[in-house]
Amino acid sequence: MSNTVHTLLQRPLPGASAIDGDFPVDDNVVAHLPGGTKVLSAHRYGSSAWTITARITAELVDGTPKKFFLKCATEEAGHAMMEGEFWAMTELYNTIPAAFPKPLARGKFKTENPATYFFLCEFAEMSNQVPDPDRLCARIIELHRKSVSPTGKFGFHVRTCNGRTPQATEWDSSWTSFFAKFMVHVMAEDFKTNGLWPELERTGARIVSHVIPRLVGALETEGRSIKPCLIHGDLWEGNTGTSYETGSIILFDAGSYYAHNEMEIGDWRCPYNKVNSKIYTKTYLRHYGMSEPAEEWDDRNRLYSTYYDIVYSVNHMLQGRSVRQM
Repeated sequence: MSNTVHTLLQRPLPGASAIDGDFPVDDNVVAHLPGGTKVLSAHRYGSSAWTITARITAELVDGTPKKFFLKCATEEAGHAMMEGEFWAMTELYNTIPAAFPKPLARGKFKTENPATYFFLCEFAEMSNQVPDPDRLCARIIELHRKSVSPTGKFGFHVRTCNGRTPQATEWDSSWTSFFAKFMVHVMAEDFKTNGLWPELERTGARIVSHVIPRLVGALETEGRSIKPCLIHGDLWEGNTGTSYETGSIILFDAGSYYAHNEMEIGDWRCPYNKVNSKIYTKTYLRHYGMSEPAEEWDDRNRLYSTYYDIVYSVNHMLQGRSVRQM
């Protein structure tokens, strides 16, 4: 998919409107803009290994200038990515509108070869500086506290993706059970992508059969329970921005599901993130606290971080075999 999607920019697309800029906007995308919108230009914006992205400059029916963000991906894998991102961003936006660009639509290009899918949202003017710890954590804590699972369970109503990798998000009333299936799924994806690694297979089986029931299970025994919180699901500095207008944190490119809130910051332990500085984790814990048993927090955090390490290995195939051995 990563190679196919970039060929879209190498030739004119049937069904693409003739407008200024270097990005061909499919007519089905234009049809999902607010009624009467006049597209003025479209330019490539940002970069991604698995998608192509653009900024659309337009004029609303009342003459108001407006910008939109468009993301596209091809084939069935691209369909899953765009569908998952649309619903994840919709759930996040409905919970905290100020923190997320407003999602508008997802759909399929008019052109059929290759089959191309898109996600469309409002464009947010922001810098890509590393996020301020206090502002980032305030946003995430607000999300975790305000969110309410529509089923009272852990999971999501569609499969979301972390990068290009689909996640096992089927509803489950137990976080212990959900997380075990979550890990089994991502390890299977890794074996499929990078080949069988006997050491990981043995260790993974042991984690699922012994570590998760004991370590994660402790959260749901002896009268303890945890709230299913809506999490961003892929929270590193590349998926954050700082608004030029307000200075507030804006989040995007989500792979959300309802989870134990501590799952969110498991990603911050991974060495390839700039938010792996301890100040981010300490700031979050200072305001949100640790789940009980608190003395096992670091072990849980290490376990949660292994999910992000493995999914990173799946997403980055050329590096996967070396990355997963870290």
